[in-house]
Amino acid sequence: MSNDVLIRAEGLSVGFQIGKGLFNKQILKAVDNVTVEIEKGSFFGLVGESGSGKTTLGRAFLKAVPITGGHARYEDGEVSYDLAEIAGPELKDYRKRAQLIFQDPYAALSPRMTVRDIIAEPLEVMGLTSSRAETDERVREIAAKCRLNLEHLRRFPHAFSGGQRQRISIARALVSDPKFVVADESVAALDVSIQADVLNLLKELQRDLGLTFMFISHDLSVVAHTCDHVAVMYLGRLVETAPTRTLFEGAKHPYTKALFSAIPSLDPDDRGTAQKLEGEIPSPTNQPSGCKFHTRCPYAVDRCKSEEPVLEHADAAGHEVACHRWRELMVPA
Repeated sequence: MSNDVLIRAEGLSVGFQIGKGLFNKQILKAVDNVTVEIEKGSFFGLVGESGSGKTTLGRAFLKAVPITGGHARYEDGEVSYDLAEIAGPELKDYRKRAQLIFQDPYAALSPRMTVRDIIAEPLEVMGLTSSRAETDERVREIAAKCRLNLEHLRRFPHAFSGGQRQRISIARALVSDPKFVVADESVAALDVSIQADVLNLLKELQRDLGLTFMFISHDLSVVAHTCDHVAVMYLGRLVETAPTRTLFEGAKHPYTKALFSAIPSLDPDDRGTAQKLEGEIPSPTNQPSGCKFHTRCPYAVDRCKSEEPVLEHADAAGHEVACHRWRELMVPA
């Protein structure tokens, strides 16, 4: 694996068995044959509709759900772990290297614990400090980096606004000095002005601490502002991935184009030409054959219904797309 890559997945799949009985077993394919690389120090964005498998892929990289197929490797220069097989002491060590920032800051914090105790809990559970004084010093240090005042540490979560609670959640995630952080819709529950403040904080922490972020979102404007590289996910598979500017200036997959066309414009005279996708995303327990998007794609042909496309290089800038017809669709009519 390249020295610049922190996590590489090859053919990664995550499936869950549902149904009971001998003849009623079904496999829900939440993530299906995903191959992707996340570079060290990057802000990697993952977008797609609800139910596309974004959260499950993030949790697979955290080893919070079992990997049922393929491979995923974490390598930060100090350790190298196979995330499909990791267990025991290696998994315990990986927990301090990979952390999660939850979506809902109201539900993610215990109302019975002070902010100091919330931030200190990972240090105490993982045994990363040897004394209370050392724990307090580390808590104060990370709280200051997350723009929390010392008097905040004595209060309970109910005394804070949504933005402040999310900064507490960020401090708790970073107190163990991780290398990799999954931010799962971490600003979705916040007001727009507060979102900008939290996003700027995350970018600042990434730069100062050398963090690698996987930023899961459905808000494309947030992704454009924050991320270096973006992957688009549909029904458990990656359909397009590219550097952010490249993707936003030249999306090639019909699904990506449909998502971008739905971004609202700040121009009141711009009525837009949003592309309407017919129907709902198919059930992951009964996926269509061929291209998973063909049931909603206005450009689908017979080949799309029978042959599943794979990611292929669209240019030398790291742009990849999984569509049989992307070349001809780029030609002006």
